[in-house]
Amino acid sequence: MATRHLAPLYPVPKLAQTRRFFTPPCFSNSTMASLPSKKVLVPIAGGTEPIEAVITIDVLRRAGADVTVASVEKNLRVDACWGIKLVADTFVVDCADSSFDLISLPGGIPGADSLRDCGVLESIVKKHVEKGGLYAAICAAPAVALGSWGLLKGLKATCYPTFMDKMPSDVTKVESRVIIDGRAVTSRGPGTAIEFALALVEQLYGKDKADEIAGPMVMRPHLGEGFNMTELNSVPWKYDNTPQILVPVANGSEEMEAVIIIDTLRRAKAKVVVASIEEKLEITASRKVKIVADVLLDEAAKLQYDLIILPGGLSGAQAFSNSGMLVELLKKQAESGKFYGAICASPALVLEPHGLLKGKKATAFPSLCEKLKDPSESENRVLVDGNLITSRGPGTTMEFALGIVEKLFGRERALELAEGLVFA
Repeated sequence: MATRHLAPLYPVPKLAQTRRFFTPPCFSNSTMASLPSKKVLVPIAGGTEPIEAVITIDVLRRAGADVTVASVEKNLRVDACWGIKLVADTFVVDCADSSFDLISLPGGIPGADSLRDCGVLESIVKKHVEKGGLYAAICAAPAVALGSWGLLKGLKATCYPTFMDKMPSDVTKVESRVIIDGRAVTSRGPGTAIEFALALVEQLYGKDKADEIAGPMVMRPHLGEGFNMTELNSVPWKYDNTPQILVPVANGSEEMEAVIIIDTLRRAKAKVVVASIEEKLEITASRKVKIVADVLLDEAAKLQYDLIILPGGLSGAQAFSNSGMLVELLKKQAESGKFYGAICASPALVLEPHGLLKGKKATAFPSLCEKLKDPSESENRVLVDGNLITSRGPGTTMEFALGIVEKLFGRERALELAEGLVFA
């Protein structure tokens, strides 16, 4: 079997660099349009790592895959790691008679343990592999699930660094960010999840499709290396005790951005309140991932926050802009000199129209920077101007979240988190 290591450096990104393995034939745009949608199964459990699950689902759906999110629990609602609540499309047991082009397991503990212990899922995956299907796992799941099921025997594979010694002895352990050996794809952790998902897109649809998806995501050019932000008019971000952070969400919010922000800030020990601006707690994000907020906005508005952060997503940002209650909260936040920020569409569609960028430099999603009155610093991936922080898109979100951690907790804490995420 041929083995492929994902190269640590690519511009947009070149997923085929220096690697040999099964690659789908190249298709023209017209041929791709006529192809049936690829069917993908992503099982989730209590304790699943939400960054890994949501990025995989988001990116594959961007590529046009028909992704089924299936719960191995007794309920469709799953309490993932870091207090993030996801709602599956169906139950794993209901997928037993279905066929898939790819089955991809997210990590997280005890999520990976629950996936391993689900007999129905084990049977589904083993039958899929016996038929020559593409299968994948990230973080703890390669060692805990695939390895324990004997599905990595004789292959090269990777996983979360502290789980490498849990890999079976018949697996060749490799410290690559993403590795493909035959029909098995494995990866290391939350900070490699976008690379992992793009590798899956390439396996299903070819390199051209992977590059097409990667471009608008504003991927960082040097994967696995350090991260920085540009700062103007530097001021210390002070708070009492634990920083209180509000993250609003709406139907159409970019799920990848929302989940990375919430997950990373909670890892840093910030108090993060996720508030739905809709009439119910459950929102359907831009790629149809269902997320359950902690509270409704009117309840969240009763509290004071050190920081308010807006995820992007075109229709989600527009919903934010149309929410009088949220706009009022943001204006009071800015007027009082407290901290606020936004990523992707939200700087241009929420902050700018409501005067919240007056006298400030900001960045936004590349195609929306023309809506900024002052786009002079908009090429920066993460930009801090005093009490404001902005960023560009899905591929800059982890840098954005780590930038927030740096301002609140210091550079050392941000670097520690980046290492733990296997981001840098």
